[in-house]
Order: sequence, then C-alpha cells, then structure tokens
Amino acid sequence: MTTVSMTVNGKEVSADVEDRTLLVDYIRENLKLTGTHVGCDTSQCGACVVHVDGKAVKACTMLAAQAAGSEVVTIEGLANGGDLHPVQAAFHEHHGLQCGFCTPGMIMTAVDMIERAKASGQKLDEATIRSELEGNICRCTGYHNIVRAIEAAAG
Repeated sequence: MTTVSMTVNGKEVSADVEDRTLLVDYIRENLKLTGTHVGCDTSQCGACVVHVDGKAVKACTMLAAQAAGSEVVTIEGLANGGDLHPVQAAFHEHHGLQCGFCTPGMIMTAVDMIERAKASGQKLDEATIRSELEGNICRCTGYHNIVRAIEAAAG
C-alpha cells in the first residue's frame, strides 16, 4: 500500500492505495467522482481524460502514485458552481453529445486543446480539431457537432 496525496478539483485528498491502482480507479473508487469514465482500459478511447498539472492525460494509463503531489482536474472540476465551463456550454449549445459516455473525455481534451492553441497563438481549424481528437472515440456521432462545439468554444 502507498499513501497518495494530490489536489483534485481544488481539494486536497489523500488515501492508501495499492501500488498498481490506476488514476482513473482512484478518482472513481476512492473519490467517488464518476464523471471520468472507464471505456477501454487500453488508452484507445479517451473516455478517462483528466488534466494533471494542466495537461490532458488518459487516467487509465497513469498510476495514482504517479499523480502524487499533482493538481488534477476532472470533468466535475470544470464548472464554476452552477455556471458551466465555456466548453461544456458549447457542447450543450451545439449538441456535441449523444449518449454522453465519451463526453467528459471529449470536453477535457477540448479544454486542453483550446488552452494550448491560445498559449501558442494558433487558431483551431476543423482539420486541427479532428486531428487532436484522434485519441477520443465517440460511437454515436460523426463528430460533426463535437467539432462545431470546440470551434465555438475556441472562438
């Protein structure tokens, strides 16, 4: 067992976990934050994307112990009280979801994508957005509305 401490959504958390505990399992099982989904367990689908120290990470590929001391943000940590994050609002306004299973990972990836583009002074176009979403799988849509939502949020 290892004691893991980190900040999740602005709150200090700590727990004893088995050394092999994945970050996604720590978030879901220990912290009861179930917005981060487990889809494939092989890093293919992107349903488990969270931000670790400001970068999008697939939480099924990272051990909880590797995130010790880090700042982790999950989909639950994006909204400001009752106000949706601009990317969440754009997904709602542009119908960028259907069943909702991939949505948290898509939104967390989109936030990271937009922040990196703004930091580098680049504009996100459709081709770039589609390329950046290659690590996120949606089985319900053709990605059209997801891309439109990200374009709107980036604008």
